[in-house]
Amino acid sequence: MCVHLKVFVFCILVHFVSYIYDMKKKKWFLISACVLGVAIGAFVFCAQNLNKGENYCYYNQTLVFNAEEKVLEGKEIVGFYNYTDTVLTKAYLHLYPNAFRENAKAKVVSLANEVKAYPNGKSYGNIQIESVCTKTGSLEYEIGGEDENILIIDFGQELYPDELIEFEVGFATSLANINHRLGYGENTYNLCNYYPVLCVYENGDYVTDLYHYNGDPFYSKISNYTVEITYPKDMTLASSGTFETTVSEANKTSLITANKIRDFAMVLSEKFTVLCDSYKDIDINYYYYDDSNPATTMEVIKKTFMMNEKYGKYPYKAISVCEANFVHGGMEYPNIVLISDNLASYDTYINVVVHELCHQWWYGLVGNNQFKYGFLDEGLTDFTTAMFYDEHPEYNHTSDEIFDNASKSYTNFVKVFSDVIPDFSTKMARDLDEFGTENEYVYLSYVKGMLMFSNLNDLLGKSKMTKCLKYYFECNKFKEATPDDLVTAFNKASGKDLTSFFNSWFEGNVVIK
Repeated sequence: MCVHLKVFVFCILVHFVSYIYDMKKKKWFLISACVLGVAIGAFVFCAQNLNKGENYCYYNQTLVFNAEEKVLEGKEIVGFYNYTDTVLTKAYLHLYPNAFRENAKAKVVSLANEVKAYPNGKSYGNIQIESVCTKTGSLEYEIGGEDENILIIDFGQELYPDELIEFEVGFATSLANINHRLGYGENTYNLCNYYPVLCVYENGDYVTDLYHYNGDPFYSKISNYTVEITYPKDMTLASSGTFETTVSEANKTSLITANKIRDFAMVLSEKFTVLCDSYKDIDINYYYYDDSNPATTMEVIKKTFMMNEKYGKYPYKAISVCEANFVHGGMEYPNIVLISDNLASYDTYINVVVHELCHQWWYGLVGNNQFKYGFLDEGLTDFTTAMFYDEHPEYNHTSDEIFDNASKSYTNFVKVFSDVIPDFSTKMARDLDEFGTENEYVYLSYVKGMLMFSNLNDLLGKSKMTKCLKYYFECNKFKEATPDDLVTAFNKASGKDLTSFFNSWFEGNVVIK
C-alpha cells in the first residue's frame, strides 16, 4: 500500500474517533477538520503518484522509424514505481541495442552462427541517449555497466517505497543488418529490445547482466505500454498489444496499447500478408510472406491456444505470429512471436510456432530471470510443446517419441562432452555466461529441462501434473518465478515433497540413461 494511502486511512480513523468525541465535547472540531484535510491531501498525493489501476511501471513512447537510415528515434516517458522496500535515488535501465555496436564486449551471436546472422557481412547498430529530464528540468545521467549497457539516471531526490517518479528519455536506435531480434534483413525490420528498459531491483541491487549470445539474456517486470509509432506508408506493422492506425500521404501512424506485459516488441515489413482469425475472444493475426500453408499455420495457432483451458487463461485481447528474418528458430515476446523464415521444413515450422506460443504462458505470464534460470521457461515450454502433439495426433508426433529421442540425444551429448571436458558439469541452474557453448546451453536448458518435466509427469501422472502446472501458473502469473517457486508450487499441488527430486536435476546429480 502507498505510504500516503496508509496516512489517509490512519487519518480517516483519527477523524472518525475525534468526530465521535466532538459530539460529546465540542472542542475537538478544529482538530478533526485539520486531520481530515491532511487525509484528503495524502489521498490526492498518492493518487497522483501511482499508475492508474495497478502499481506497475509504465512506458509511453512516441517513435518515428526512418527506413532509409534504419533508425528508430523518439522519446519515452517512464513511470518508475518504487516497488521495493528501499529508498531509491537512481534508476538503472538496460541498453540492449549497444550489444550490437562495433567492439562490444558482449556478442549477439556465436561464431558458428555469424554467417547465417550476417548474410551481407558484419554490420553494427547502437542506441544513443539524447536527453533525460522531468517536467521540471534535466536529470543527471551516465552510460555505465560493464559494456556501455546500462543507463544510470540520478533522480536528484529520494524515492520512497510505493512512490512514483516520471522521467523522459530521448533516444535513437540504429539497426544493424542482421537477422536477429533487433536488426533488419531482406524481409523484415525486427524492433525488439530497442528501447531503454528498467532493470529489475532485487536483493538490494539492480540486476545488470550483460547481453549474451546464449539463450535470451533478458529479465524485466510486468509493465504497461502506450506506443505511438510513425513509419512509411508501404509497411505493415505487427506488435505486442492492440493498435489503431491512421494513414497520411506518406506515412502511417499506429497507436498501440499493451497493458500488463513483460516487454514490448514490433516487426515492420513491406512484404507482409495478414491472415486474421480468432480463438474464442482472442484475435489472432498471422503475418507472413513465404508460408505456402498459411491456413494450416493458422489452425496450429488456434489449437495451441487450447492451453487456455489446460494451464491458465491467456488474459490479452490479441496474439500476433510473424514470419521474420531470424538467425534462430523463433523468439517469443508478449502478444507477439517471431518465426524464422529459414527453417528446414514445414514440420519444423509448425513445431517452432507451437513452442513460441507456449512461451506466452511460460515466460510471458509466468516470468523468470532468463539469464539465470533459462531452463525454467525453456524446459517447461518444450515439455508443453511435446504434450500438444498427444492432443493433436494429426501432426504425426507423440510426446513419448519426443521424450525418447530427447533422452537418447542428451545421453550422447553428455558422453561426447564428458570425453572431451574433464569433470563436465550437467548442472542446469547457472548463468548464461557459465555455459561454454550454445550446444551446452541448449542441451542443459531445453532438452534436460524438458526431460525433467517428462520424468515428473511419469512420476505424478498426467492429471496431477496438469494440476501442478495450473497451480504454478496461478501462483506466479504476472510475477517472476524462481526455481524455489516451482518447487513450492509442485510440493503443495501434488501433496508430495519433491524438493530432492528437483534439486537433483537442478544441480546435475541425476543420471539420465
